[in-house]
Amino acid sequence: MSDSSLQVLLTGAGGQLGQELVAQCPAGVSLMATGRAELDLADPEACRRLVRERRPHWVLNAGAYTAVDRAESEPELAQAVNGAAPAALAAALGETGGRLLHVSTDFVFDGVQGSPYTPDQPLHPLGVYGASKAAGEQAVLASDLAEQGRAHVLRTSWVYGPVGRNFCLTMLRLHGEKEEIGVVADQVGCPTATPTLAAACWRLIGRAMEPPGASEPPEPPEAGAPLPAVLHWSDAGAASWYDFAVAIGELGEELGLLQRQARVKPITTADYPTPARRPSYSLLDCTASRAALGLEPIHWRAALRQVLGRLVA
Repeated sequence: MSDSSLQVLLTGAGGQLGQELVAQCPAGVSLMATGRAELDLADPEACRRLVRERRPHWVLNAGAYTAVDRAESEPELAQAVNGAAPAALAAALGETGGRLLHVSTDFVFDGVQGSPYTPDQPLHPLGVYGASKAAGEQAVLASDLAEQGRAHVLRTSWVYGPVGRNFCLTMLRLHGEKEEIGVVADQVGCPTATPTLAAACWRLIGRAMEPPGASEPPEPPEAGAPLPAVLHWSDAGAASWYDFAVAIGELGEELGLLQRQARVKPITTADYPTPARRPSYSLLDCTASRAALGLEPIHWRAALRQVLGRLVA
């Protein structure tokens, strides 16, 4: 590992976002990619120890407990991974002089206001998953690291990609197996593709600092004001899960991934009860964050086309 490169420790490298972050790793970055085998995020001491040993310039915390419904019956594990691990990473980076990018979620909001959430709005999660992610955010933002401007929380929404377990791949499979699919139509947010989210993460790191000793950083830092502590990133537009499922069928058939698409029937949240309550409207206001990062979003349907295109043999 070159001393002049930007050294980034990535958690959750085996997940859908983590794999895309590895694939998009910019030139000039030495990536220390860790999955479950290398780092147990449920063990705060292991998190602290790894940061102290590796002393990265950045930790990109893309690892998380994301089983929203199962979290209701595993609150301690969800809290350890989503709450205690970010706190431990921030504390260790405070000792070593590194920086932290912590990926969070729209589920820290309750969705009752019916308009897009800005980064500075108060949190009010509905379930264990959202509460554990809120706890992680709060620990990071209350740390000495954040006080020194060296910690950032990036909230996103409805993440999916060409790998892993996600709504898009599940719906693609169900379109091929069933005549009709019932999908919730009264929850609104924005699907966010891992390729665009990974690009935003790397842009944030590039804009936040110039790598020590590197003549050409992955992205030049923005001149002037520092990046805010909390940012929002999603693809553009808004959708219900029903809208998303319909688009997956339409584009899947158009791209040859499906011989035919299933009928998608709109249903209500009450028709599809789940252990965890979900926000009915969790759209994120990304205006200020997009300006800070200098990135133009693409519409979620265009991003979906790109993701499905990668599945075409």
